[in-house]
Amino acid sequence: MNEQSWQLEQFERYRPHLQAVAYRMLGSVTEADDALQEAWIRLSRADTDDVDNLGGWLTTVVARVSLDMLRSRRSRQEDYVGSWLPEPIVSLDDETNPEQEAILADSVGLALLVVLETLTPAERLAFVLHDMFAVPFEEIAPIVGRTPAAVRQLASRGRRRVQGAEPSPDTDVRHQREIVDAFLAAARGGDFDALLSVLDPDVVFRADPGKIQRLARPPITGATAVATELLSRAPRFAPLARPALVNGTAGLVVGPVEKPFAVVGFTVARGRIVAIDLITNPDKLGGIPGGA
Repeated sequence: MNEQSWQLEQFERYRPHLQAVAYRMLGSVTEADDALQEAWIRLSRADTDDVDNLGGWLTTVVARVSLDMLRSRRSRQEDYVGSWLPEPIVSLDDETNPEQEAILADSVGLALLVVLETLTPAERLAFVLHDMFAVPFEEIAPIVGRTPAAVRQLASRGRRRVQGAEPSPDTDVRHQREIVDAFLAAARGGDFDALLSVLDPDVVFRADPGKIQRLARPPITGATAVATELLSRAPRFAPLARPALVNGTAGLVVGPVEKPFAVVGFTVARGRIVAIDLITNPDKLGGIPGGA
């Protein structure tokens, strides 16, 4: 086996782990794939004879690339319309494929990714690498150009933000599905009171329309306001909704089977919906099974 073949074999061996790191860093399957492509280019050009831990070396490369991409995206988001939401990982048959399972391991739901988006790039990297992948602070420090003690503080700030953001989501997918099914039935029937019964009093509704500025709006908070907003849309779209798993939790895909135009993610906690994330940005819908 020549050097190039060996490198490719090793890269494929570590790919699931690297995808998981990049997706948590970027909240985008597309951007995570771009980060892995850049990591492969760097590996193919590198002399790795003195690398004792290739998996760690690749993790560092992917982390550096993701950090640069995140910083660049932050500057572009100053002009973003609506709420920036993650690119969802969608399954229509209540089963994810092995690659999706690797990316979604340890419950990386939309709600967590939304919170991670509020961190600074350095805080996000420190939290993701240390708290999710047990990378020592000493190894993270050179990536962000900080001391290990400073990186510890970055991870701690990220951890506090994550822990204080929202109630811990219910993890029983069957229970989530019951709540989402009740939500969908109420939306289809235009039943305001039934909708209120499944919404947390402090529920938040976020929408990411991408570049379609006329659809952009700030997040809506509170059960009455969210129910009113949803019922203004439901008669047109609820009949086109069908169940799906969105980042491993109960959600909906909306639109024709061959070309869906929306994904709805739900965060359920204490038996009620605490967050609804509507993604209609066409740039983030390419991974839906059956979609264009």
